[in-house]
Amino acid sequence: MSFTVLIPARLGSSRLPDKPLADIAGLPMVVHVARRALASSAGAVVVAADDARTVDACARHGVHALLTRRDHATGSDRLAEACDLLGLPDAEIVVNVQGDEPLIEPALIDACARLLAERPECVMGTAAHAIDSMTEFENPNVVKVVCDAHGRALTFSRAPIPWWRDGYAAGLHQAAALSDPPPLRHIGLYAYRAGFLRRYPTLPPSPIEAIESLEQLRVLWHGERIAVHVSPLRPGPGVDTPEDLARVRALLVNQAQERPRESG
Repeated sequence: MSFTVLIPARLGSSRLPDKPLADIAGLPMVVHVARRALASSAGAVVVAADDARTVDACARHGVHALLTRRDHATGSDRLAEACDLLGLPDAEIVVNVQGDEPLIEPALIDACARLLAERPECVMGTAAHAIDSMTEFENPNVVKVVCDAHGRALTFSRAPIPWWRDGYAAGLHQAAALSDPPPLRHIGLYAYRAGFLRRYPTLPPSPIEAIESLEQLRVLWHGERIAVHVSPLRPGPGVDTPEDLARVRALLVNQAQERPRESG
């Protein structure tokens, strides 16, 4: 199975300016992301940047990067331009790895690409994992997904879904009890075919997408299907804020210290 990883990288983050270039253990964050993706089965890994500084930083560390327009509304729009710049055929599977996921597991990238390859009725693939915390379930910053009997997304929401009516009525939530099967947290990893990725920017935005601020809802609104890989493992934390950055820096330092030293 052949696929390409594209990593959108935008410098203008309101909560963490110049986020792709944030130093983590001596490397820009986007370089960490690219190196994780290079450990997957992808045939190519390319950063789609909106600033020459990101392209230059990637080049210094041997990472392929393209300069795309700054005015894209979403990461998917940026990747659609990257598909054209790279001349990818419509049937090529493209995995969108977010540029703020320096701890992304290569195996999860492979699983997302493989899922889409196996599901011709779906235009996208994504991933999720079980939620085991009531605090996480009720957090609007944690996106939830509900699937159908065939493992396809029914909807995504920042609200706690599915709502366990009887459990809440019985007060079980006060003991941090969750439904069985447990609700699913959406992981922001996407696989597309390049042809659909090119078509995505032409789809009119949907009202529910604007309300929830979740661009994947545009796909469902227009009647397309999204396959969902449910991972048994919780992915490493992403980086949205300075506090997240400090957490990831500490994790990578600890991982480096725990690696066995080579004998001299």
